[in-house]
Amino acid sequence: MKQQRRFHVITATAVLSQLFLSACDGPIGGRGTELTTAAAEVAPATTAEYRLGTGDRVRVVVYNEPSLSGEFQVDDSGAMAVPLVGSIKVAGLTMRDLEKQLTTKLKVGFVRDPKVSAEVANYRPFYVIGEVEKPGEYPYRNGLSIFAASAIAGGFTYRASRSKVFIKRASEQFERELPLGPSTQVLPGDVIRVPERYF
Repeated sequence: MKQQRRFHVITATAVLSQLFLSACDGPIGGRGTELTTAAAEVAPATTAEYRLGTGDRVRVVVYNEPSLSGEFQVDDSGAMAVPLVGSIKVAGLTMRDLEKQLTTKLKVGFVRDPKVSAEVANYRPFYVIGEVEKPGEYPYRNGLSIFAASAIAGGFTYRASRSKVFIKRASEQFERELPLGPSTQVLPGDVIRVPERYF
């Protein structure tokens, strides 16, 4: 009888442990994973996956065609004017997408075998608002962290939160909360809002 009772106790303990571990993988655990992943994002400005947007300046080289090469600005409509090609919609394109599109357009009656290379010459600016000394628009550079961005904006005010920031990515509709840490990356076009802390 004692052995049977002991077996039930062990079984109940195992079941409760399993339920506890499962709960850790629920919404709270998922949210933590999401924040960690978001915080560790590497700026796509350093990869071929970076997508163009308004304010970017692009360097285009058409080999052996210096008159077709140069730097071109992405305007407010997301378009870019290129010699011979004219105005083309580039917002949302990666560099490889842009190269393919320009190659295709130049082949049509302009250049027999165009070889096109494109890279970002200057990224669109980022913005800092909220509890910083100098809110405003600032030029972006690769590998920019949230701490560096706040320093560029004059540093945090004494009222600023020291645990979180809100960032609206250029490619997203709504801002999201991210931890205030050295691994939180700033991307081109970001709007960073530093909230007030609660005393």
